[in-house]
Amino acid sequence: MSILHRANFTVSAAKLDQLPPPGPPEVCFVGRSNSGKSSSINVLTNQRRLAFSSKTPGRTRLINMFGIPDPLDPEGALGYLVDLPGYGYAAVGRQEKQEWDQVLGGYLRLRPSLAGVVLMIDIRRGLTDLDLQLAKWIAPTGKPMLILLTKADKFAYGKRIQAVAAVRKQLAAIGPMHALPFSAPNRIGIEEASHYIENWISPKVVP
Repeated sequence: MSILHRANFTVSAAKLDQLPPPGPPEVCFVGRSNSGKSSSINVLTNQRRLAFSSKTPGRTRLINMFGIPDPLDPEGALGYLVDLPGYGYAAVGRQEKQEWDQVLGGYLRLRPSLAGVVLMIDIRRGLTDLDLQLAKWIAPTGKPMLILLTKADKFAYGKRIQAVAAVRKQLAAIGPMHALPFSAPNRIGIEEASHYIENWISPKVVP
């Protein structure tokens, strides 16, 4: 069993100072609203409703943390999966959006326990300007990035491979990032994505 399957809800926070003190490794999930972030987290953790998706894009404004219990310490966590607010939304005001972006940006750049970033991209949209800006912004931190091209089941195999190759080519100049097709309902890319995330959290623990 994957260690990700043990994840359970820990805390929701609207501000960085509401998060637990930095500690065990954290892997965050970030992407545009409607990129399939919640369903991807649910399928990776083998749980139906661990992460909740809002019916209105741009309304989920909290940082949600899911702890993975440490088998050697019942009171402690081996690591955390962190669901960050989606971006690219148009349903909120400018000031509200700026405040939200500060929380998102502050976590990505300043959180010392951040071990890796999973960037979710709808394969049908491809790499948008916002996605590219985020990748360029994170790259200097040296944090490893995994790019999941979600909703890959919407493309035939050949078109899917072409879409992944195009994204890899666009990102090559920014830094080493691994991109792969991913689909929650068709379970495409789950095993490979899980392997990356597990190694960021606990490279020495075998599930």
